[in-house]
Amino acid sequence: MTIQLYAFDTPNGRKISVALEEMQLPYAVHVVDITAGEQMAPEFLRISPNNKIPAIVDPEGPDGQSISVFESGAILMYLAEKSGRFLPADVRGRTAVMEWLMFQMSGFGPAPGQVHHFVALASEEDRRYGLSRFMAETRRLYGVMDRWLAEHAYFAGELSIADFAILGWVWRHPRHQVDLQDFVHVQRWYKVLMARPAVARGFAVALRPAA
Repeated sequence: MTIQLYAFDTPNGRKISVALEEMQLPYAVHVVDITAGEQMAPEFLRISPNNKIPAIVDPEGPDGQSISVFESGAILMYLAEKSGRFLPADVRGRTAVMEWLMFQMSGFGPAPGQVHHFVALASEEDRRYGLSRFMAETRRLYGVMDRWLAEHAYFAGELSIADFAILGWVWRHPRHQVDLQDFVHVQRWYKVLMARPAVARGFAVALRPAA
């Protein structure tokens, strides 16, 4: 049966559309327009208690029963378990994926997300401190990734949900005011992933209301 994806055109939303395409799982999109406050609707709250996108409803969940999942990292893990792809079964490989998935969820998401906030402020005085702090941290995190990718093709051995999680945020590098030429190994990894047909399909999915 078809997985129902509730999302918007954000890094966290794109993580899931890319993963669904790569895993070849059938899904239908329900755009939740966060610019119009649709994430606060009571019916959405029932599947996403934190009023955040993305969320999914899988009518054919464990034991054939419907299940809803919120939080993008949890959704990636659920989909990987369901499809049997992009999450190794062995403890060593699985741990490596979890490390980089948690890296994205705890750092490379919150920090550039704050850049998104402060860069949009009209007041230079309000912008200055926040941008200085969070752009420095964002660039530090890019450096962490760049050093790792200098010796690894992907973040956790083979292509995994950790790559999909991080890709959603690297996709927004222009908004982070980061030039990927400053991080050549991240740039190489980014180009390889963006060239994948399923990734391209995941980014092409309409996650905004029709004009």
